[in-house]
Formats: sequence, structure tokens, C-alpha cells
Amino acid sequence: MSDQYMNDPMQEVFIFETSQQLEQMEQSVIKTETLGCYPCDTINEIFRIMHTIKSSAAMMLINNMSVLAHTTEDLFYFIREENPENIDVSVLSDLVFEAIDFMKLELEKIKDGNKADEDPEPLREKIRKHLVLLKEKNDLMHSQIVNNEPIKEQYYISANKSEKASEVKTYQVILEFEEDCGMENIRAFTVIHNLKELTETFKSIPEDVINDPDCVEIIKRDGFILQIRIAESIEKLTAFFSAMAFIETVKVEPINSWPELQEEPGIRLSDEPIIVPQLKEVIKASDRGKDCNNGNGSHSQSMIAVSVEKLDKLMNLVGEMVISESMVTQNPDLKGLVLDNFSKSARQLKKITNELQDMVMSIRMVPLGPTFAKMNRIVRDISKKLDKEINLKILGEETEVDKNIIEQIGDPLMHIVRNSVDHGIETADTRIRLGKPRAGTITLEAKNAGGEVLIVIKDDGKGLNKEALLKKGLENGLINDDVAENMSDADIFNLIFAPGFSTKEAVTEFSGRGVGMDVVAKNIEAVGGNILVESVEEKGTTITLKIPLTLAIIEGMNIRVGESCYTLPIMSIKESFIPKENEIIKDTDENEMIMIRGQCYPIMRLKERYKVKTGATWIEEGILIMLEGENKTVCLFADELLGEQQVVVKTLPRYIRRMKKIDGLAGCTLLGDGNISLILDVNGLIAHN
Repeated sequence: MSDQYMNDPMQEVFIFETSQQLEQMEQSVIKTETLGCYPCDTINEIFRIMHTIKSSAAMMLINNMSVLAHTTEDLFYFIREENPENIDVSVLSDLVFEAIDFMKLELEKIKDGNKADEDPEPLREKIRKHLVLLKEKNDLMHSQIVNNEPIKEQYYISANKSEKASEVKTYQVILEFEEDCGMENIRAFTVIHNLKELTETFKSIPEDVINDPDCVEIIKRDGFILQIRIAESIEKLTAFFSAMAFIETVKVEPINSWPELQEEPGIRLSDEPIIVPQLKEVIKASDRGKDCNNGNGSHSQSMIAVSVEKLDKLMNLVGEMVISESMVTQNPDLKGLVLDNFSKSARQLKKITNELQDMVMSIRMVPLGPTFAKMNRIVRDISKKLDKEINLKILGEETEVDKNIIEQIGDPLMHIVRNSVDHGIETADTRIRLGKPRAGTITLEAKNAGGEVLIVIKDDGKGLNKEALLKKGLENGLINDDVAENMSDADIFNLIFAPGFSTKEAVTEFSGRGVGMDVVAKNIEAVGGNILVESVEEKGTTITLKIPLTLAIIEGMNIRVGESCYTLPIMSIKESFIPKENEIIKDTDENEMIMIRGQCYPIMRLKERYKVKTGATWIEEGILIMLEGENKTVCLFADELLGEQQVVVKTLPRYIRRMKKIDGLAGCTLLGDGNISLILDVNGLIAHN
């Protein structure tokens, strides 16, 4: 990691907090475009976020982010103070989005261990020009209303002169940070950085909050002490410090003397001009933020940030505990023994293990809301460039999924939404001609369905043209004429997931290159999910993603084939039954099928699939398990069902994963009797049947 950014813990906190603030700011700006104006709350929020990033980036020595945040802060300071009329919301939003994108790019560089070195000056110049334009328009507006009205200015006066301008008082401030907030020295440094905007005359105890090794312990024991000279009241200072993050208590009291003012190295004195901010407005904005936080005060104080690596480690340990519990309760040595006390203890152990597992899994679950919210920006940017009017409707954003899965579905979701905007929704003129509403609608919905989460992306656009899809499939050699004649609608729609497939004649910056949707399918399959496509021409398209709640522990059904053991996900099993010989039929290629309630289903024998040497041969010797996969259903032939069990999913060894001929395996697990079971990937089995 680069030495430019101090140490790793500080850097991680900076990246996390700044990323959260930028996401929050992005969503606020998107809402303003819907409203058609910038409300006061949004202006104050953006001002506060830019102020915070300016300070924290400067503390981390990331100067390009700091100066850009400062320039953006100046813009919103003017808007907040002067309240100019006729603001072009679209132009202002574009500038803010450019600033957000710049900072996000720099954060990505820092994450990758690189230097944040992008030049912010071109963007700063654009923002400054827009600020000048706003000032000119505002001055013109005021001159038309009242010609002799004095212009409001932001005065710069030197520190020693400012103290003569009004009665300067000396205060001692004791700040106590929230318990377990961590890195108290860094929190203190941030306080100092913010305080410099009020006064340059102050002393801190401890003095060197960065390099003093005892600083953290001193602050924990005595609090962070400041001695300040400033012409402000106790109430205003208390409100100013209380609005800062991670500060639990603030105590401000006047003191009579300023000890060793000229000699004390900890005192900051300056004869350079400093900005005298309008503290009343700063306090008002801070109070608003504080009031909002107070509503959830007890909730926020009860939460702590935990490393994802620690959660992964905890999940692995719980998985090992589940395996150990199974090995104890299913020990072959206990068969035939009547052990009442042992059975009672085993039941209690299983109960505690299940509760612990549920709790750890719930910790890893995060709502889809932030992932869905990012789609607002994608729809906004692309629709603007394509001159389309599109509304994004989000439902079920509170639905929770395992964090690891959310990280893997973000890109697929972005590709699908992008395609809906580019391929699906028509231009406003076309929609009016077709009798549709002028603005198209894309609906993004999440809902729970048993052990799965369904993410539905629906648009009211032009839908998929089946004839065009078939024609392109034939041209690309993906299908032949015989196959095309017998393809169902679902099979035709699934052609869009073939590598290099695109029906768009013109290549744009958003689509038409034939890449993206095949990656979408692979990423969704990688997390054990599948995709369903439904479409009606001129009505719209609906794409449904079925993804598991978690990848770590699943409910499985263990089956035996010969001497081998396999595990099937319970959610893929529709039913199981013992077949009869006269129910089996064969097609012209000698493929086995079975007729159930008027429906014909293919039979798959794992014995033949994985070359198992022993096992049942006659159909009546075993059992059929009906499995439902992606748009298809098959019956799996096995020797017997061994029973239902929670299993911990382990990845296959690398040398097995490298063998391309082995399909349909999702992982492996250790059973209670010590044997290893292979976990079957139902979609993989069906796809290669």
C-alpha cells in the first residue's frame, strides 16, 4: 500500500466513510432532479458532506480530493447563503455528479494501492465558472429589485484584527468520544482540522495527536482538551462540537487566563488572513443534522463496524461447528444404544448450534437497497444521453441477501438495467405514436421466495422480437433450422445469454457489441442462481433473477448412488417416488423418460453420468427425485435417500475444478459419519443433460 496515505486502519475508515457519504450525496442529487429544484435540506447536506470530505481528505494527504471538495463546498456555500433564483438543476447536478465520479475513481485507486493523482483543476475550473455565473445572475437580479442594496460579502480579516472586532473570550473545551469508536487520535485530529475554520488561536491537550504514542490512552482517560480564544458564546461552541461525528459529550467553560500564549508550541497563532465564517449558519446546518441523528441516536450508538474478514472467519467456524455437531450425533458407534441423557444433550446442542448459525447468518445479511439505489444513476445518465424519458420504480429494497452474493450481483444487475434503458424503452415520440405514456417505466423489485430471493427487472418497452432472435441465432451458428422449429419461447429468449449475441445493428457506448449478457448469466450461475426471461413484443420484458439467500450453509438431501454420496439442495427438489417399470418410456435415441400426470420428464442416472461402478441398475431398485432447474425439470435416479441435513458448502479442490469434463458439481461437504459428499449443481446437471 502506498506510503502516501498514512496507515492502513486510517485508510480503511477513510475509504469506507467517504464512499458512504458519496453514495448518500448521489441519491440526494437524483431526488432533486425528480423535484426539479434543490431543497434547503439537500443544499445543507451536500455542503456538510463536502466539508467533511475536504477535511478528512486533507488529513489523509489526498490533496486533489480535498481541493475539489473545497471548491464544491464554496459553490453550495454561495447557494445556501444567497439563495439564487432560477438555478439550472440539470447543469448543477451534472457538475456534482462529475465531482462524485472523480472522488470515487480516486478512492478506487487508493483501494488498489495506487496514488490518487488525477488532476482536479479542469473540473474545479468548471465549478468556479458556474459559481461566477450564478453570482452574476444573482447580482443582476438584486440590482433590478433594489439598486442601492449593499452586496453581501464574505470578509477576510487577519486573526489579530478579528479579535479586536468583538469581545474575545477564552474557553476550555473537554470532548469525550463515543466508547469503542476507535482511533481517538485520528478523531481528535479531525476536530482540530474543523476548528481551524473558526479560529487559529487554540491549544490542544495532548498536543501532538498523531505522533504521541500515549495520545489514545490520554484521550480515553481525560478526554480531548482544547483551550480556545474566540468571540462566540458557550451555546454556539457546544452546538458546533456536538455536531461532529463520534463525539458523545461536550463540556465548554470559560477560563480567566491564556497560559504562556507566545511560547507554548501547542498554540496555533497566525498573522495570515483567515476566513471568518458565519457561525450561526454553520450551527443551524449542524443542528439540523444533529436533530436528524438524535432520532436514531440510541440505534447508532448500539452499532459497531466489523471487518468482513472477521465475519467470514466466524461463518467458517460456525460451519465447522455444524459439522462437528453432526459427527457427534451421528457417530456410528452410537447405533443401537439407548442413551437418554446423551440424546437430551444432543438436542440441546443442536438447538444452540442452529440459533448460533441463524444469528451469524443474519449478521451477514444486508439489504438490497444500496445496490438498487445505484441503478438510479445509471438510468439517469443513459436516458439523458439517449434522449429518453424513463422513470425507475424500486420495490422491496429492504429485502436482505448475504453480503458476498450482493457483491457478485451488482454488475449483472447493472448490465440488465442498462440493456432495458438502451434496448427496451423507446424514445418519447415513438411511445406517444404507439399510444404509450411519454415516459417509460423500469421496475426493480426484490422479494423473498422460500430459500431464495427473486429480483425482478421489468420494463414497458418494445419487448423481444422472437424472429430477430432466431435469425441472429442461425446467423451466429448457435442453432440450426431443425432446432429453431422446436424451440419454446423461453429457449428463444435465452439466446440473449449466448456469448457475442446482439441483435442491435449499431454499436453504441452502452451496447451492441454482444458482450455483457453472457457474463450476466455466468455471474448469476456462480452464486447458485438462475435467470428467467419473459417478454411480449410491444409490451415489455421481464427478467427474473433467482438467487440463494446465502452460499455458506444450505438445507440438503443426501442420496446414495453405489458407494458414493451426493447432496441435493432441498429447494430444487419437487418430489421423490419409487417408479414402476411400465411407467418408463424411451424415445428414438433410447433416452429414458417417465410420464407423470400427463407430463413427460427425462430421467438422469448419476451412475452413468459420473461412472459410478456399483449401484442400482433396474429402475424399480432405486428412487426417482424430481428436480426443478432453470425452465426445465428432470428426474434423477438414485439408489436411496439418506436423509435431510444442513450441510456446510466447501469449495472443490483446485485440481478437480480444473477438470473441464466434470459438470454439475457445486462443491463438497463433510457428513456427520466422516464421509465426503459432493454437492450437486442442479442447473449444471440439467444444462449438460
